[in-house]
Amino acid sequence: MEKKFKIRKNDTVEVIAGKDKGKRGAVVRVLTKKDAVIVSGVNIVKKAMKKRSQQDQGGIAEIEAPLNISNVGIVCKKCGRPVKIGYKIDGDKKVRVCRKCGDIL
Repeated sequence: MEKKFKIRKNDTVEVIAGKDKGKRGAVVRVLTKKDAVIVSGVNIVKKAMKKRSQQDQGGIAEIEAPLNISNVGIVCKKCGRPVKIGYKIDGDKKVRVCRKCGDIL
């Protein structure tokens, strides 16, 4: 069974722990098996890339490495800071809400 995370693709998140603490970016991908997320512009690492074809250029590339999901917090649009997520039933839909202000995320 796959895990269900509160953070999803395209959410704006802020890094709350680690070398990139304080940086913000959008979630590019959620890796459910590793409990990790890839955030755009955050946790950049250098990786040696092998030349795959004649036209392809090898060398050292900078890529975004996964961060543990516990090290990022979703940013509320109204509060403007990382918050915890709650759930509320809105009609027949279950929606994510900010625990601080109650605004829908």
